[in-house]
Parts: sequence; C-alpha cells; structure tokens
Amino acid sequence: MRMKRLGYALAMSAATIALLTVAATQPSDAQERKSIRWSTSSIDSYGYKVAAAMVKIVEDALGGEYTVTVQPYPSTTGDMKAAMDGDGEIGYTADVGMTQLYAGEGGFKNYTPAKGKLVHMWYAYPMESFMAISAKDAAKYKCWGDFSGKPVFFTTAGFMNWLNFQRIYKALGYDFKLVQIDAKSNSDALQAGTIAGSVAYTVAGRSLAPYWKETEIRMDIRVINPCPDEIAKLKAAGLAVVDVNTKDVFAKDVGTPIAKGVPILFGYNVGTNISEDIVYKLLTAFYKKKDELAKIDPGFTPMAKDFIGMQVQGISANPDIPVHAGLAKFLKENKAWNDKWKIAGSTS
Repeated sequence: MRMKRLGYALAMSAATIALLTVAATQPSDAQERKSIRWSTSSIDSYGYKVAAAMVKIVEDALGGEYTVTVQPYPSTTGDMKAAMDGDGEIGYTADVGMTQLYAGEGGFKNYTPAKGKLVHMWYAYPMESFMAISAKDAAKYKCWGDFSGKPVFFTTAGFMNWLNFQRIYKALGYDFKLVQIDAKSNSDALQAGTIAGSVAYTVAGRSLAPYWKETEIRMDIRVINPCPDEIAKLKAAGLAVVDVNTKDVFAKDVGTPIAKGVPILFGYNVGTNISEDIVYKLLTAFYKKKDELAKIDPGFTPMAKDFIGMQVQGISANPDIPVHAGLAKFLKENKAWNDKWKIAGSTS
C-alpha cells in the first residue's frame, strides 16, 4: 500500500513538472499581455458605451499584445485626471474639457497632472446638449431664460455637457443652479419637481444617452428650445446652434419636431507616454473600420462620412494644444496636416 502511494506521488510530481515545463516554454506574450486602461465617464454614459464597443478593435489593432480594460469614473473630468495621473492610458474628453484643462479652469484649477497633460489623439463624434422637462410642466417654460436660477440637472457635475451648459449660461448671462442627482433618478426628480429641467444630449443628432432612454419610457417629456434672441446671443459668443430631429431620437412626441442643441466634439485622448506607433495603429484601424462602426452605432455616422475632417475639427477647436505624434503622422499621410500645429514631444 505504501509503495502504491509512493508511486502515485511520484507520478503526480512528474505530471506537475511536465505542466510547468510546458508553461515555461510558452511564448512570453502568451503568458502576459500588456495592459491599456481606457478611462471613461460613468457606466450610464455614452462615452462608456462606446469604449466598451471599441475594446476588440483596439486589441486586434495592436496584434493581441495588449489587454484593454474600460474603467468608468463618476465624471468626465475625473476620468481625464485618471489618465493624466497614471491610472489610465486613454482618457475620454471633449473640446470644451481640453480647453479648461489647458486654461487651468473649472475642475482643473490648480491641478498638476502626475504624468502629463492629455494631447490631441482621436475625435469620434459630435454631441448636442439641449433642455427637457416633464410634460406636465410644459406651460411654465418657453425659453432657456425661464430656467435661470431654477434647479436643473445639467448632467453630472464634471461631465462635458455640464461644462457645455456652463458656457451657454455664461454667454446668455443666466444664473447656473445645479442640482446633483443620480442619472438613474432623472425621471423621479422631474416628476417630483425636485428639478425644473434636465439637460438631455444626443450623439450625432441620433443616439440618445442611455439614462434618457429609460426616462422617456417612464414618463412623457417635452423639449424646450432657446428663443430667437437667445440663439442670436449664443452665435454672437461663438457657439453653434444645431437642429436635432426629435423623431430620430425619441420614441414618443416631445412637443417639437426640432430640438435646438449646442454641440461639442468628443474624443479619446492620451498623454505623450503612449508611443507614436500605438496611436498610429489605433487611428489606422479606426479609419478602416469607420463604416462598420457607423453600422454598430449611428453616433459614428459623421465620423464615417469625414473621419479625417473630424480630427482636423477637433484640433482646430484648440489649435494651441499639442497633437500626438501618432495623429500627426496619420494626418500627414492623408494630406491634412497644418504646419501651424505643434507636435507633442514623446517621452516613450
């Protein structure tokens, strides 16, 4: 009996050694893949949804050498800081957020990143911010000025649409009064009157934010547009006002066929610690798959129609901010580089 146990132990030891030997002979990249952490805003946001859909494209573009993980943060400002402080490699942002970052304003006042600031890398879609209310309160509000000083959920503090409405209110001279709620309680707050209005947003005039889809299922809503004089003031301040066909966005009538929104351009930017080769490979892959991405989500439609033009537009919104070397290479190859732009110095 003792000999049988000894023989069994020796056999198991031999098997263990064999397994370890096989593992040791496997290629190093099969044992351990490098990591790319993609920082986004909260899981209720469109930014998180897009990043989650892009994971396989990114991993394939980099030859399977990297594992991509999407890391949501309470706000867009928070995810930007995570990418700049070394807790992520890619940060979700928008033109208005990049402006504040380099101006040291708002959430970036007195902020010094541990690893360096984000630079231009990839702009993916436009987003349009507008105002909506409970249908039962439709008679109370005719213009955006009617919300001045009233409690409004301008999206989560730190989100880019929140920043967008701050600059809208500044241009109009209105009193910005934010009531912070959980996005999932948007419907409850509107119906209870805790908030007078709530900022809604679409991507490319088509895709509605996930929590707003839930809101319109639970209640009837109405869109309140800026009045003509407000539109004139916004345009005079350099802000665009675009038309969003509400039938393309909402499942039910919202009181108007057209929502007047102020657009911002969203993207995913990185620091100079990310190599030129990685960024160039990513942009090349996104460019090749632009039509496929538009089929997956209509928010990518403008990018699919003019991928290169959107990158130019993103840089032009903040032309003094450096451009990542990988994006510069991509634009030069596609005859879209502007020699006035600055290429960010690489530290990798």
